[in-house]
Amino acid sequence: MAKPTGVAKVDLLVAAKQCLVTKGIEKFTLKAVAEQAGVTQGTIYYHFKTKEQILLEIIQSICENTWDELLASDQQIIQSAFLSAKDRYENKEFYRLFFTLIVLGFNTPPIKEQIGQILANENERLFQVLSKLWDKSPINGVSMATWSIFINALIDGIAMQVVMNDDFPVDSFYEELEKILNTLYQLGK
Repeated sequence: MAKPTGVAKVDLLVAAKQCLVTKGIEKFTLKAVAEQAGVTQGTIYYHFKTKEQILLEIIQSICENTWDELLASDQQIIQSAFLSAKDRYENKEFYRLFFTLIVLGFNTPPIKEQIGQILANENERLFQVLSKLWDKSPINGVSMATWSIFINALIDGIAMQVVMNDDFPVDSFYEELEKILNTLYQLGK
């Protein structure tokens, strides 16, 4: 196995993201990532065993960065969350990648496990956000953990519709969804 060349794994992930944006999922290869990063394929293989591992780490880093930004914000968390999700919807590549990896996970236990962990982390981060927003659950008997899972699943379900339906009314839908969640926010205060 090749020795690392002093290029940090995080720098390779940046190059992989750029490669994914320029080439798309269909033409995304370890060789293309190596070319984008200006390193050998051996360096890529040293840090990432498979193409899927790089893709999973891209998804994980995007999710973690988004939640870190939201949790750091004390103002307008709902609006920030909406803008972040809407940005992901408008850039369909993120969700195309995410759903592609989910499909791969049906038959590949390690990918299934990693996607499951990403979803669990997202649920936990959403729980933290909701705990900052709500003093109590908007509905008696419904836990914050259940709200977190529900809202996360709602966002991913909407994403699937956006990816699959080119005529999905993103802007008008978001305006109305924001009203729904703002009402829930007021109920939870």
